[in-house]
Amino acid sequence: MTPDVKIAALFPGQGSHAVGMGADLAATFPEAAEVYAQADAVLPGLRALIETGPLDDLTLTANQQPALVAASVAAYRAWRAHTGLTPAFAAGHSLGEYSALVAADALSLGDALRLTRQRGELMQAAVPVGEGAMSAVMGDPAVVQEVCAAHAGVQPANFNAPTQTVISGTRAAVEAAGAELKARGLKAIPLKVSAPFHCALMDPAAQGLAPALHTVRYAPPAFPVYANVTAQPTTDAAPLPDLLTRQITGAVRWVETIEALAATGAEVFIEFGPGKVLTGLVGRILPGARTLNVGTVEQVQSFSL
Repeated sequence: MTPDVKIAALFPGQGSHAVGMGADLAATFPEAAEVYAQADAVLPGLRALIETGPLDDLTLTANQQPALVAASVAAYRAWRAHTGLTPAFAAGHSLGEYSALVAADALSLGDALRLTRQRGELMQAAVPVGEGAMSAVMGDPAVVQEVCAAHAGVQPANFNAPTQTVISGTRAAVEAAGAELKARGLKAIPLKVSAPFHCALMDPAAQGLAPALHTVRYAPPAFPVYANVTAQPTTDAAPLPDLLTRQITGAVRWVETIEALAATGAEVFIEFGPGKVLTGLVGRILPGARTLNVGTVEQVQSFSL
């Protein structure tokens, strides 16, 4: 069933994880239980890590990425089974783009789990620990882009909200850009990350994952999925491997994505999986927009449009 209101399904990226995420869903809904069973079959031990931790191991990039795909897809499938609803569009933040493609039946869950495990391993290995850095900058994104253009080795990584842009690159370049941004009245906050994501330093990871991305099978998305690197809807299978490859080194254009979804008619934004990061960003991009979260049994069972 398609609702009268147009739903945009959103899927979170790294940082939204928590030990136990989705465990109640897997214990209540067969559709969620099947997702967790498949996750454990594809990546043995992943379900136990999700459900019982330890948090330090779950936080490791190579574990966190497939774990978040599993938790997000489990929430989505439980919601679909319970409500009979189908979204009109989908988008995922960084890693969440894989969850969005699984939700749209463009990519199989098994392939998404294997790809995100490999993606996490390659991203962590791309830059020696301590050599890269990321900072969240509060202020005019045009100034952020101008300052990054003047400093080799740093670039905008995430356009998260109208006044929040994350920069990424070598530690020295990120620190130098941060100092200039502060001098120009902006606020730069260093982030605790294991690697500098979505920048040119991730090119070895992009090159390493590209063969696998071009080998797996894709189907045309059942509904448009907005790509991070273009902020445009994708309705064909052909461009997906290139979009996912480019995403590793390219910026997540989240502000443009949410604005484009609204312009196309999205009326309700639902974040599937743990946390409320994306609904918070939607509220900053589109003040007054209707947002909902679906990540627990109670949220599924009480869901109402």
